[in-house]
Amino acid sequence: MSFWTRLAGRARHHPAPDDTPPQAAASEPAAVEALVRRLRQGDPNALAPLYRSESPGVYRYALALCGQPDLAADAMQEAFVQFAGRPEGWDSGRGSLGAYLAGMARHHLLARWRDQPMAHDESEDADHAHHDPVEAPEQQLVRAQDQARLMDAIQSLPWVFREALVLVDLQERSYVEAARIAGVELNTLRTRVHRGRARLLAALRDEVPAAVACSSKSA
Repeated sequence: MSFWTRLAGRARHHPAPDDTPPQAAASEPAAVEALVRRLRQGDPNALAPLYRSESPGVYRYALALCGQPDLAADAMQEAFVQFAGRPEGWDSGRGSLGAYLAGMARHHLLARWRDQPMAHDESEDADHAHHDPVEAPEQQLVRAQDQARLMDAIQSLPWVFREALVLVDLQERSYVEAARIAGVELNTLRTRVHRGRARLLAALRDEVPAAVACSSKSA
């Protein structure tokens, strides 16, 4: 069954309340809320502009977490299927629709990785002894000329640190929104970001001597 067939099956098939054509995209909060309201009233035409607006961000978030395009696309699509079946589950007072969908994609990824302990590594205490101030991450990211190498370093982090950095540093979400998506307290999220940055910095630093050694050998 195709993705859009599944969506059509989840969306309610009642006549639209008016003949207003679907919007090309939904980017402003008011436009998003209006489209979701139409979807709740049974207008299936409201789903497509929401998908066009929100799916790229949800996909990028899932891809940064898992590093696998197929799995990221699956998580993104599953989030929309679930949302289409129960649009009333989103509360605009608790966060943006993008954050809500990202949280659903996150749960899908965790369910897929339930039998992979390393994906759920919660060993934050392992870094408890490290209190050195962390250099600004953007300075390290600018120096990391190879984007693929950077993503490999992020992928090497335990899940909790990887997720925190993806939400805050890559997606530039607020700490409050990031904590809501991750389902943790704000202070916990801040701690994960701090330690995740430290681990990422160490990983990037370790790659530099290795690259120099390889270059020397090849010369």
